[in-house]
Parts: sequence; structure tokens; C-alpha cells
Amino acid sequence: MNQHLSYISIENYTTYAGETTNVSLSYQVFGPALGKAPIVLITHALTGNSQVSGPNGWWNILVDQGKVIDTDRYTVVAFDIPGNGFDGNPDHLFSNYRIFTAKDIARLIAKGLDELKIDKLFANVGGSLGGGIAWELSILRPTLAKNLVVVATDWKATDWVIANTLIQENILLNSSNALHDARMHAMLMYRTPESFTMKFNRTVNESLGMFNIVSWLNYHGKKLGERFTLSSYKQLNYILSTIDISKGFNNFKEAIYPVSADIHIVSVDSDALFTLKEDKETVRQLREIRQRTGQKVTHQVIRSIHGHDAFLIEYDQLDNFLYPIFE
Repeated sequence: MNQHLSYISIENYTTYAGETTNVSLSYQVFGPALGKAPIVLITHALTGNSQVSGPNGWWNILVDQGKVIDTDRYTVVAFDIPGNGFDGNPDHLFSNYRIFTAKDIARLIAKGLDELKIDKLFANVGGSLGGGIAWELSILRPTLAKNLVVVATDWKATDWVIANTLIQENILLNSSNALHDARMHAMLMYRTPESFTMKFNRTVNESLGMFNIVSWLNYHGKKLGERFTLSSYKQLNYILSTIDISKGFNNFKEAIYPVSADIHIVSVDSDALFTLKEDKETVRQLREIRQRTGQKVTHQVIRSIHGHDAFLIEYDQLDNFLYPIFE
């Protein structure tokens, strides 16, 4: 059990699909106490968690004392996506991995913010899956945040994302070594051929008698199995496939029009999961809308051969893009 977690109990929550369940929503707060500083909400990626800062924080290069999201200046709040298993309590997992959509997670986070009496955010931030949920929260609470900051993500799951999550789902359901094999496949989604060539260049691990790319993929498959449960991975993979802020509206423009936040989009030029082309179209539509409403739209592009995972690698570029927002 993670000793730093706090919990909000949400009883008899009814999902968008009509299923009712109890949810134990875990979260962490970093920096000044709530009410003492502007608040930044960060929603984690698929294999991430609420530990965004501190010595073991997965995003602590960006979120910590003296960093671009400075925990001396901002109160950072991070929730765990329910069912991600970070607290190690099997009672908080869900047997039905299709119970929640991205909209459900956004609504649960909104309920958590209400419980914490947070009605204003300086920034609503998310990367990858967390960015999709940040988009969803912005539609649910259009005036909540001053800034919406979305990194390596999209407001919808494209056909490509849906296809890849379907393959992941089938591996998770049918493989005899499901977590290991699904993670190996996922690493191909998150990187590029050029990234692999730069890193490995067909080199061989003589002691293991295999290509280094093979031992690397096996390593990542093994590591995920050590810190993730099968039910958690199935669930978060499914949530990734459900991102769509236009659901319930006629189109994207209608959904986004009421959102008052300045919107900051950071893409990766080599991202094959959430592509630069899709983000450019989103920015084009946003700027058409906001010529009339006046809110800011910025678009920055991480230049990298590393694909989707560049948002966890190219920290100097990401730091430079975020600095004008948080300084």
C-alpha cells in the first residue's frame, strides 16, 4: 500500500454505460497545501500513476521544486485512474475491464475535485491517455481551468488508436504470457524504426545470445508484469480506445466552443499513435473558433526520432514549451 495516497470514496457511481459501482479514488498532493497556491491538475498516462513528483515521480524532471511546474509555486494534484492498481489493494480493482470510459474517468476526477473543494485550476495537464482525459474534463467543466495543456495526445481515439488497442486487448485475452507480450507489442507503438536503429543498430548481447532489441523488449515485458495487474492493463487499454470529446455533440467544434481555457497542444513529429497531422487539424479548427472568442491556442512540436515516447525523453524541448505557460 502506498503510504502517500489519500482517498475519496465515491459510492453508487453510475457509469455512462449504466453500471453502478463504488469507487475508491486515490490521489496525491504535492507542494503547498490546497488553498495556498494556484492548482495544477496532472492526469497520468496508461502505465503511469499519481506519483508525478518526488524522488520516484515519473514526471519529476518537469514537476518538482525548481522545475518548470514548480512545487514551490504551484499545488499539484494527481489522481490515479481508478483500477490502475497503484495502491496495491486488490479490492480497488474491477473485474469488468470495460466498466469505465475516458468520460467516466473525467467525471470521477471532477467529483474528486468537488470533494476537495477545488473549483478553479491554473492548469489542467495530461500526456497521452492522461491528455485525452484532460480534454474530456475540459468539456465536462468548461470554465474549470485557465490553461488546458495536452501533450502527445488527441481529443479522440482515431481508427489507428482503436485498431492498436484492439490488438492489445486480444493479446491480453489470449496470450499465455499476456502482460509481457502486450507490453512488447505496445513498445512498437510508442517508438519508431529509426529510434530502434539509433539505440540498437542490430547489436547482439553475446552473453544472452540474442539481439539487444530482443532483450530490451523482454525486459520491458517483464518489468510491466512486476508492477501491473492484468485487469488494470486491460482496463486502461480499453479506456484509451474510448477518448472522444465530441460524443454527445454534433461535432468537435460544438463540444469545444464553451471551453474558456487557453489551449496549449504539444505534439511529437514522429508520433505514430497520436499523429502530428491530426493535431494540426485540431489546431486549425480551434483557431477558426477562437478568432471569434479570443482565447489563446498554441501549438508546439517536439522534434524527435523516438515517436510517441518522446514526451518522456525529450525533456529539454518539453520544458521550453511549458515554461511560458507556468512562468
